[in-house]
Amino acid sequence: MIRTPSTTPSRGLRRDVRAAGAATLLVVASVLAGRHIEDTSRTLFVDWPPLLASWGPHLGPGTPAAVLVAVATVAYGPGLAARLPWRALLPAAWGTATVWILSLALVDGWHRGIAGRLTTRHEYLRVIDRFDDIPAALRGFTGHILLDSPDNWPAHVAGHPPAATLTFVLLDRIGLRGGGWAGMWCVMVGATACVAVLVTIRALADEALARRAAPFLVLAPAAVWMGTSADAYFAAVAAWAVALSALAVTRRSPGWAVASGLLLGLTCSLSYGLTLVALIVAAALVLGRREVRQRPVLPAALLAGLAVVPTVFTLAGFDWWEAYRLLVTRYGQGAGGIRPYGYWVWANLACAVLITGLATAAGLRRTAAVLVRHRTGPRADLRLACLVCAALAALLVADLSGMSKAETERIWLPFALWLLPACAFLTRPRLWLAAQALLALLLNHLLFTGW
Repeated sequence: MIRTPSTTPSRGLRRDVRAAGAATLLVVASVLAGRHIEDTSRTLFVDWPPLLASWGPHLGPGTPAAVLVAVATVAYGPGLAARLPWRALLPAAWGTATVWILSLALVDGWHRGIAGRLTTRHEYLRVIDRFDDIPAALRGFTGHILLDSPDNWPAHVAGHPPAATLTFVLLDRIGLRGGGWAGMWCVMVGATACVAVLVTIRALADEALARRAAPFLVLAPAAVWMGTSADAYFAAVAAWAVALSALAVTRRSPGWAVASGLLLGLTCSLSYGLTLVALIVAAALVLGRREVRQRPVLPAALLAGLAVVPTVFTLAGFDWWEAYRLLVTRYGQGAGGIRPYGYWVWANLACAVLITGLATAAGLRRTAAVLVRHRTGPRADLRLACLVCAALAALLVADLSGMSKAETERIWLPFALWLLPACAFLTRPRLWLAAQALLALLLNHLLFTGW
């Protein structure tokens, strides 16, 4: 039986609307302030602040499918999520999320929307031929990070540990060459992130909350940036690291703990910033602390798995810490050294509103209410609220670091996906789902997004 959040419906809805209104005002303020700064000093380096996007109303081949998926999910999503057997719900969520991401990407056409995304001058596929000798490329990786270094890496290659680039090198090696295959890899794998989040909620909170969250995870505005971005792939790996840690503690399984550690190690080798996913994994361990006390081997197994991938890269000649130090320097050499921190430290939060939607703003208000009444509310609600708060903390740390100026819409996908479950606390799910779908459709049809 699906539980309805316990509050006076009309009063709770009014408060939710006010929270969504406050989030809207934040976005409007960031647009107006950003436009003023860009017009006067041109230090933001974005065409449509606070997003890295350009104005361009358009339709495309993906438009009919995107509208159809949106309407069908709003109309039937909550009911199906409540009734489908759990084993059917997970593939249904993955399939719908995949179609939603693909249809939004195809609004821009096959080449611009998918096949060409990872082939631009900043992207991974531009350096495939420089990894013919993978061990040599790893040993010399840090020597090409700085802008003034010989044959410096493109921005995204320099900005990530080599596991990111190696993914596309290996796809090329097995015959899946070119931007089309790379783009589809990111979409198909990235769409599994919603399944990982559902598995985590069911394990740490309860199945009813997972079912309530499912349509919001499927129809997230984040899909605009998940098709096609390597960060969608990173988000999925990170999400499964958390999901396996949740399974490890709830099933008291050292095997799942090792698997979680392996994926967490891979996550840290895909993106430096995703070391903050450790906060969400830590929340899973805290929520399962009773099981951890009964099986103290679980943290040790997780740490053993965590050490594997970084150790392999270290033995191959890649120094993660040196590379990160050089990346910080390179970040200052480019636009990151010019973009004003005083604007982006709060405008990034406006970007987060756009990527997670107004429903999530209302859901976070409900999350705060759950924490306030933690002594009297359902235990499962409190556990989900703690998980959401861990993700919010990771996002805020990334924001305050100053290493995420004007890049929220793609690099924070791994954290934003964990805010969406807050929508499980909302009443009137179809109303909020419609708001989510409308926002995604407007963003994708009014703007050309990119990075």
